[in-house]
Amino acid sequence: MKQSKKDVSLCERDALQDVLDAEDLLTAAYAAALTAGSGAAFCKKICSFFADHAATRRRVEEQLLGRGYLRVRAADPALLHEAAERFLKAQKQLTALHNGG
Repeated sequence: MKQSKKDVSLCERDALQDVLDAEDLLTAAYAAALTAGSGAAFCKKICSFFADHAATRRRVEEQLLGRGYLRVRAADPALLHEAAERFLKAQKQLTALHNGG
């Protein structure tokens, strides 16, 4: 997380960005905990926390977008195609592994 700004008066945009940064860190931490967790009850609880923070992150991002503080750029079609190809390749590998191949 960035340096604390508790001694500085934040504008609305900075405050929302700080909340978004914190939610990003929490979401990443919960994702890591899910991969390390071993019990079903633990994973279920962490998954709940993960979903809550992911939803909060989306709401904060919507506030940034709605106030004009965040701009969404159109994706490069070539990059989209490349990502789709990587996904399909990984999906085929996982299907083959699942089917014993």
